[in-house]
Amino acid sequence: MKTVLRPALLLLMMTIPSGVFAADTPAIDSGAAAWMLTSTALVLLMIPGLAMFYGGLVRTKNVLGTMMHSFTAMGIMTVLWVICGYAMAFGPNILGGWFGWNWDYFLLQGIDDVILEAGIPEYVFSMFQAKFAIITPALIAGAFAERVSYKAYCFFIALWGLLVYNPLCHWVWAPDGFLFNLGPKGAIDFAGGTVVHISAGVSGLVAAIYLGPRKSFPHLPMRPSNLVMTLIGAGLLWVGWFGFNAGSSISSGLSAAQALTATQIAAAAGAIAWVIIEGVHQGKATALGFVSGILAGLVAITPAAGVVQPAGALALGALATVICYLAIILKNKLGYDDTLDAFGIHGVGGIVGAIFLSFFIRDSWMADAASIAGGSWTAFQQLGIQALAVLMAVAYSAFGTLVILAILNRFTKIRANSEAEMKGLDNYYHGERGYGMINPS
Repeated sequence: MKTVLRPALLLLMMTIPSGVFAADTPAIDSGAAAWMLTSTALVLLMIPGLAMFYGGLVRTKNVLGTMMHSFTAMGIMTVLWVICGYAMAFGPNILGGWFGWNWDYFLLQGIDDVILEAGIPEYVFSMFQAKFAIITPALIAGAFAERVSYKAYCFFIALWGLLVYNPLCHWVWAPDGFLFNLGPKGAIDFAGGTVVHISAGVSGLVAAIYLGPRKSFPHLPMRPSNLVMTLIGAGLLWVGWFGFNAGSSISSGLSAAQALTATQIAAAAGAIAWVIIEGVHQGKATALGFVSGILAGLVAITPAAGVVQPAGALALGALATVICYLAIILKNKLGYDDTLDAFGIHGVGGIVGAIFLSFFIRDSWMADAASIAGGSWTAFQQLGIQALAVLMAVAYSAFGTLVILAILNRFTKIRANSEAEMKGLDNYYHGERGYGMINPS
């Protein structure tokens, strides 16, 4: 059996106990493999969960069109990941480290019988990472829901995945990525706060402003079609997030347990904080507010899940909710149309988690960092690294998205035309209706 240690595996060394790398001839670790197979399925479950969450929030005439954004990403991004995405994200540096490349990863042709040092087949690791590449552009769609051409969306997520997501993933998670190598232990992004949520949120904001607001926004009410479906979607996201975060340990041991615990705590803290804020600010605690708090907490803990203790998870979940709530109020005052608050929750929540985790890192992690640095290592030193990583992710995502939109708009109209917006995306682009209503609104 082929047992070559792939360069991509080095990214695991920050989160997996060193003992799993000791074997000269790696063999399948049935416990780790079983957990990673489960985690891969859990992260995939998040995609239909996101579709339900977003679909319930848009108007009745746009339910299917909005849900199709998530499902379409499952198809397009998987195909691209197999062809070249995995190679670009986890191959060795090329073009000065802009992204990577490894011909063994092209079409996954060279990993058929590879067992990684963590005791899992490389197929499992590649498919686990594929789910992150799927959900990230699906998150972006929430920012411009109800007003984007389906064809243009398909082209957009393909280009965005190739030119924005894959390079960011390489910088942060590949062993020779420059953000991975900042400081003694790199920029901390345990499960995708920078790679997934900040990039998606910022890109969504740029796209929402570029396309302009929906017709009649904000003068006419645009009521959610089905908040029950939104709540179910949020529940599926919460469940799937255990695979998202705890699966990023690439083990079934202590690291996975720590990440799972932090994930549960942050989500609960975010939800309760949102309910309290709404109760004080508006006099009522809404179902939509509760699930918004869940997401804010989950997003904030994503980069931090492997390095903070329960108290830190509580703090990050609550802090993210407060700042995300204020960000949505600010959005309403500024008047830009981020339809489903992709930036207000994912962008802002990801920034909060990536920055403020610096003050809640467990002592053992800091001691390891100090040992590697050959002296002391403080929270403020790590904060500088985290801030640089966030700034790089924000700047690159914004610039890359704007360039893609500008070029794509020369070849196909990105924004849905007036007829599509009036009829609804469901009927105009898909010839279907999500509900059996003659005149959905």
